[in-house]
Amino acid sequence: MQFNSFAQNSATRTLAELVNHQDSGWPLVQSWIKEARNPVQILPKDQTQADSVLQAVQVTTRSPMGAIIYETGGLLVDHGWLRILGSGSVLLNRNLAAWNHGRQDGFLLVADDVLGGFFAINGGAFGTETLGKVYYFAPDTLRWENTDMTYSEFLIFSFSGDLKKFYEGLRWATWEQDVKLLDGTQGFSCYPYLFTKEGKDMRKLSRRPVPLAELWTLNNQFRQELNIH
Repeated sequence: MQFNSFAQNSATRTLAELVNHQDSGWPLVQSWIKEARNPVQILPKDQTQADSVLQAVQVTTRSPMGAIIYETGGLLVDHGWLRILGSGSVLLNRNLAAWNHGRQDGFLLVADDVLGGFFAINGGAFGTETLGKVYYFAPDTLRWENTDMTYSEFLIFSFSGDLKKFYEGLRWATWEQDVKLLDGTQGFSCYPYLFTKEGKDMRKLSRRPVPLAELWTLNNQFRQELNIH
């Protein structure tokens, strides 16, 4: 599995070509995390898994994405509300390459939240004018929204941006405690659904943990049925 539309070359590169110890992007990412205003948890990596995922995604460790894949099992932001995919870990038992397998269609899923909101880098699915920009699939509208951020800008926003404002109206009183009950493969299924008129008051909704893959499939089915573009 390769993601050549996001790689620097069309030819498959070896691990030695992808790992750059002299000019790694990891110190830059670390500096962003050090200055973070939101809690950021760096998950431990498994080296064999990190090697494998980096080769699959075909990005170098000079880039923030490559650095996160190679140096971490992923990142949990704001008490685990937001998950930034890396090479996989116990608390985030998904990796960037495997998670995109079978789901990639002109974009690369790089992060998600506990409500089934997904962040993806545009590789052509959302038009050529915004190539490389991060889009957000909003579970309360079932639409892909252009954040107008690059991957690096998205990381900085995740670490230090106003997530409370970004998720305004989508959090509830006990969300921090409830998120702790999830593992990295799960999200909350809300009912009534968030995109319905009845689903706009989080205080009145029921929530249950479900596989995040289930939320992805279900919300995409709703998009098709409701003809939302």
